[in-house]
Amino acid sequence: MLFAASAAGGAINSVAGGGTFLTFPMLIWSGESALQANIMSTIALWPGSLSSVYAYRRELIVDRRRLGEFMIISIIGSIIGTSILLLMPEATFERLVPWLLLGATLIFTFGNRVSGIRYRASGISNLFRYLIPDTRYLQFAIAIYGGYFGAGAGILMLAMLNMMGFASIHRMNALKTLLGSTINAVAVVIFIASGRVIWPLAVVMIGGAMIGGYVGARLALKVSPEKIRALVSIIGFAMTVYFFLK
Repeated sequence: MLFAASAAGGAINSVAGGGTFLTFPMLIWSGESALQANIMSTIALWPGSLSSVYAYRRELIVDRRRLGEFMIISIIGSIIGTSILLLMPEATFERLVPWLLLGATLIFTFGNRVSGIRYRASGISNLFRYLIPDTRYLQFAIAIYGGYFGAGAGILMLAMLNMMGFASIHRMNALKTLLGSTINAVAVVIFIASGRVIWPLAVVMIGGAMIGGYVGARLALKVSPEKIRALVSIIGFAMTVYFFLK
């Protein structure tokens, strides 16, 4: 079941994002704590994101200097977010889980509408120029959130890339996947160093996520992700209700 959840999660991350909505509850239902489920979801899905980066390699057409800058920002933010997660009492994280899931589900469900806004529209461009922070600061905040929990971070990055002027969804997905992989790579290193990885589970889940991540990325270039997004949103809201009741 964990292999299947990871494979589906890796594929969904490539097509629409939201793979954590499958792996996180499966780990909870298998008996892991909320903190451990968060850690193992990151460990499991990160290699799948590498498969997706490879599948999207032809879409990675971007200013290398700006990309390097954003990757450094992502690394620093992820270190901060992951450190907060591990230093915070586990009971505090468990109390935050329902609210984190609610926020992530709302971001996932409605974030595509935000990312579709054209901030250069006539009459409001000057207003947004002053009201919206520099995209580097936005990526820094997203990286902190990604290191701490991460569900919905991909949608936030798509919105940020749209603000930068990107129009091709495939190029945006490629950059989102690369930056997300960078954020999670840092978290994975810190989690391994902390000794919190359950390796027998990790091996099974990593295998599933890598297969799903590559297949999903190939499909993402050919199919519309809207139906998959709808399914993931339903799962996210169901999870949120479950954890609030629990």
